[in-house]
Amino acid sequence: MAVLVTGGAGYIGSHTTIELLERGEDVIVVDNLQTGHEKAVVGGTFYLGDIRDRSFLDRVFSQHEIEAVLHFAASSLVGESVEQPLVYYENNVIAAHTLLSVMLDHGVKCIVYSSTAATYGEPGQLPIREESATVPTNPYGETKLAVENMFRWCDRAYGLKSISLRYFNAAGAHPDGTIGEDHDPETHLIPIVMQAALGQREKVHIFGDDYPTEDGTCIRDYIHVTDLANAHWLALEHLRRHHRSGVYNLGNGRGFSVKEVIETVRDVTGQPIQADISPRRSGDPAILIASPERAIRELNWKPKYDNLHTIVETAWKWHKAHPNGYGD
Repeated sequence: MAVLVTGGAGYIGSHTTIELLERGEDVIVVDNLQTGHEKAVVGGTFYLGDIRDRSFLDRVFSQHEIEAVLHFAASSLVGESVEQPLVYYENNVIAAHTLLSVMLDHGVKCIVYSSTAATYGEPGQLPIREESATVPTNPYGETKLAVENMFRWCDRAYGLKSISLRYFNAAGAHPDGTIGEDHDPETHLIPIVMQAALGQREKVHIFGDDYPTEDGTCIRDYIHVTDLANAHWLALEHLRRHHRSGVYNLGNGRGFSVKEVIETVRDVTGQPIQADISPRRSGDPAILIASPERAIRELNWKPKYDNLHTIVETAWKWHKAHPNGYGD
């Protein structure tokens, strides 16, 4: 029996593919390479194709005995989602509808979903728990939540079991430095600061230093990508054993400010990174911190790389060796 990984050439999908292979799973990777990189797929069987293409997906399912799906394929830029909401509904919701339809046609009723803390919107309480209100403030979060709701109704109607993993700020790279983070454009803070350390950016912009936090900058919960990958495998095992759907937050349960991240990158790289204050970005909450208690308790998940310095060290190992990402 095989596990299908959609978006397996992307940042988190590729790290999860490694985790699955190390666990002895037979892995099938599907990716259209719109944002992913074929060089990031280090094993398994790779298919170049789009999950919105029903005939393509049907061929993949027909050629393999697929037991379960880990679904990463999606558009994921908040700002872009506001500018192009229909693209996000097509890539995230319509694509998931096609995937679920083909799964059910082939009798596959087990899926682990790459969701997001953006489903919560502006948090009403901290730390954020799975029971917190889900009021997304952008189409990205809205479309991710729509897919979660689709799973809920498919469970009731067809017995399809799902686990949605709402993670916070994914960061870092595989500890052996073979794969890492490579986006174009890059929007994540740690790789942006890495680019400044490599001389690829003149400076880093800090968007607002007047938030109600200790140093005035936003605080986020950073979770190592390898810990995320491990959580996906544990979620798959949980579905296999218990056949019960669920939603879980993935984070370390503590946050670091923008200034703390920049200072940590300076310390790890030894580079004097220039950071200038810019106006706030609309919609940026001051603090986003997860409560990972449910995942720890029910999935037996324990983050291994929960120290910001370690997370940054693994990222620097990747970026220093691959200054142009997978283009090197």
